Amino acid sequence: MSNIDQFKKHLEDGQVFKKDYIVLGAGILDGQPVGQAQVKVPLKTMNRHGLIAGATGTGKTKTLQVIAEQLSLKGVPSVLMDLKGDLSGLAKPGDASDFILKRSATIGVDYEPQGLPVELMSISNEKGVRLKATVSEFGPVLLSQILELNDTQQGVVAVVFRYCDTHHLPLLDLKDFKRVLQFITNEGKDAIEKEFGQVSSASVNTIMRKIIELEQQGAERFFGELSFDVDDFLRTKDGKGVISVIRLTDIQSRPKLFSTFMLSLLSEIYETFPEQGDADQPKLCLFIDEAHLVFDNASKDLLEKIEAIIKLIRSKGVGVFFCTQTPTDVPDSVLGQLGLKVQHALRAFTAKDRKAITKTAENYPDSPFYETSEVLTAMGIGEALVTALNEKGIPTPLAHTLVRAPITRMDILEDAEIDQLVKNSDLVYKYNKDIDHDSAFEILERKMKAVQEAQEKAELPGPSSSRRSSTRTKEEESLLEELSKNTMVRQLGRTLFRELARGILGSFSSKKRR
Repeated sequence: MSNIDQFKKHLEDGQVFKKDYIVLGAGILDGQPVGQAQVKVPLKTMNRHGLIAGATGTGKTKTLQVIAEQLSLKGVPSVLMDLKGDLSGLAKPGDASDFILKRSATIGVDYEPQGLPVELMSISNEKGVRLKATVSEFGPVLLSQILELNDTQQGVVAVVFRYCDTHHLPLLDLKDFKRVLQFITNEGKDAIEKEFGQVSSASVNTIMRKIIELEQQGAERFFGELSFDVDDFLRTKDGKGVISVIRLTDIQSRPKLFSTFMLSLLSEIYETFPEQGDADQPKLCLFIDEAHLVFDNASKDLLEKIEAIIKLIRSKGVGVFFCTQTPTDVPDSVLGQLGLKVQHALRAFTAKDRKAITKTAENYPDSPFYETSEVLTAMGIGEALVTALNEKGIPTPLAHTLVRAPITRMDILEDAEIDQLVKNSDLVYKYNKDIDHDSAFEILERKMKAVQEAQEKAELPGPSSSRRSSTRTKEEESLLEELSKNTMVRQLGRTLFRELARGILGSFSSKKRR
């Protein structure tokens, strides 16, 4: 048996699948693609996560595009984090050039250019569906981890959330959160201490500075209403999975906002989606481009949270794929959870680069046909080392692969095309509304105004006070009556103000948290 025949048999024996799969490309041996030696990835294990790595310009984004396309054609929706603005072309057909037709024939697949259902989204000023979440939905633990708070400061955040829950103060945006922090160290200090104990002003000041830092990266646009329903990621159209492209080109210099959004999205999906069990294909796949932005700026607690979600979210039928330059950009604890590995070329310009290549080669199965460390530096654009998990969870043979060409446009949409795509979106009309319901900020401002007015009325002297008492409204009498149930108001000024504040704290009401 020739070496080529042995190579084909090696791939075929290691890629026997009972269920459906996608074809990623064809195997390469001795520098030449081997016809019909297809490299496949089973749909059943696409929820085991994955990695797409390689140096700049080696074809990582096009590989991501191909995988998202093939998933869509199989009816699997996906979410793509587009930090470079390269992926909007998924909505339009590709170009059937002679080169691409020849490449497809070598791989053994038909090339049928077509546009796929795409939804453009944004967490900033980009055009598309606005993605938002409320502060309450983050919860005290996740918010504290994002703000990188110590144990004492986390305790203050927990008190804020608990107080707002028991007194019906919705925390919708950062304005609400900052107002409550101001309240617990000023007007409501006595009431907070009575109910929860003393709260450190220094801790509150530190939290405020952390929030301002987050706001400077544009987070005030992300926190608020209407909260995005992650079930809207699960749509299909004409049997094809909808590809949600989240356009993030204007936040590359704001990694904290990106990591905040990414973790909130993963957490919401994990908490919302039901257990799926052992399904034949994933429910949803997420592709995180420039993944190092998530990990480089994450605290230890945040990394532990990400690791836990990656381990557990698989049972929800969700696959997460990280796209970055080298596998070392991803923590070992996360890297060990990734089933599909697509490694494009790496460049060895320094001794440090060569060490990184040696370490990268150790992440892949041994192959009788390749010296992995040598192939890593010799691959051309559009080539990659590929290994996945078969349906039994065993790694498939490592294959130097000629990756198939995208069937959609390998370029971005023009402005007019983006405008038309946004105009035709149902979700834009659902989410792109400016909503500012009564929440903690408005309620506290209103109550404090009532306290101030009552204080001013109480300070009116002599006959004026008597005349005012005779014309006092029922609402004012009710307010003062409530304040003096347990003790007479004997002092004016600050003493009266504290009694008034303490009396009204339990009467706050607003709409329920989502």
